[in-house]
Amino acid sequence: MDVNRPEVMAQVCAAFVDYERALVANDIDVMNDLFWHAPQTVRYGIAEIQHGGDAVRAWRALCEPVAPSRRLHRTVVTTFGTDYATVSTEFTNDTTPLLGRQMQTWARIGTSSDGRHGWKIVAAHVSMMPPP
Repeated sequence: MDVNRPEVMAQVCAAFVDYERALVANDIDVMNDLFWHAPQTVRYGIAEIQHGGDAVRAWRALCEPVAPSRRLHRTVVTTFGTDYATVSTEFTNDTTPLLGRQMQTWARIGTSSDGRHGWKIVAAHVSMMPPP
């Protein structure tokens, strides 16, 4: 198995940074663009569940923006071959003492001209817990 090829790592890291920047800025268009818009997409949030790209987009249009004080910790990016990756991270912010956890599964779905090389989030999970 070809794990963490430098050029693939660079692409996934750039797409993840784009998503994080859009999340903090509440840029819904970019967030929607980075999620695979397909019936197979799954997102498990802190207090909600979305099955399908339409459900993710409907929820995203109504949800509260994340706190601008959001900070990432212990982010781990792992790529497998040229078309599959996982990104796991912890996050904190000034609005809660809880520790957030976020996992994303990324897949290269076609190609794109936006510099993201076709990378899309196909599954995601977000949860909160008391700090250890």
